[in-house]
Amino acid sequence: METSVDTSVKRCEAWWLGRVAYRKAWQLQNRLADLIAAGKQLPTLLLLEHPPTYTIGRMGNRDHLLLDDQRLAERNLTVVEVDRGGDITYHGPGQLVGYPILPLAPVDWQGGVLGKADFVGYLRRLEACLIEALGQLGVRAIRRDGLTGVWVEENREGDAPAYVKVASIGVKIDSRGITRHGFALNLATDMEYWEGIVPCGLEGVRMTNLVDYIAGATHSMAVLDAIVEAFGRVMGYEMVFSKEPEAGWQRLGLSE
Repeated sequence: METSVDTSVKRCEAWWLGRVAYRKAWQLQNRLADLIAAGKQLPTLLLLEHPPTYTIGRMGNRDHLLLDDQRLAERNLTVVEVDRGGDITYHGPGQLVGYPILPLAPVDWQGGVLGKADFVGYLRRLEACLIEALGQLGVRAIRRDGLTGVWVEENREGDAPAYVKVASIGVKIDSRGITRHGFALNLATDMEYWEGIVPCGLEGVRMTNLVDYIAGATHSMAVLDAIVEAFGRVMGYEMVFSKEPEAGWQRLGLSE
């Protein structure tokens, strides 16, 4: 993997890695960021899921974790304090996590540097990727002013429309302009885990699963393909997608 890469084409590798422990995935992001900054790895989109884990971002409030240590242990939950933006969220089975490791600036990949200061613009692009992918799958999703993430209209009859959150977003952009962390799209999570936190630190926010809107919306190739295709269009990359976890780990120079 550690050879110079051809940047004449704006290309991004995407890898489906299966289930990965949170800290292992975090270490992999940091390694890839170093390689990208050195021109030895193409921009990369990691796609995976985690075992049950709560993560608390830089702006997080531990009071938004509602379970004590005993209950965390009973549920086999790990808590990790991380360097992304945002508050507390849940990762676990039935959730598709995407970690784009991209050079926004100052690394000069031809044709599409967003600019070092465009943190908010990057968040909006991630939202747009998910909204476009969900639309491709037949689900109308929206962004909401002041509330980073992706939302869908709750399935209920009558009354005014109410929106529930289907995807969370939290990122880091380092001093070299390389991104970490990313998005988490709920496909078929166990909703009891969400009851153990105040999601994203927002009182009253309710989470939902894509399976409530699309029958069988687990980690199907249709969902993965829609995400990768939308990511390429919105971010302006030619995508190279590998769907075999073993091949991904070998390509990245690691074992599962």
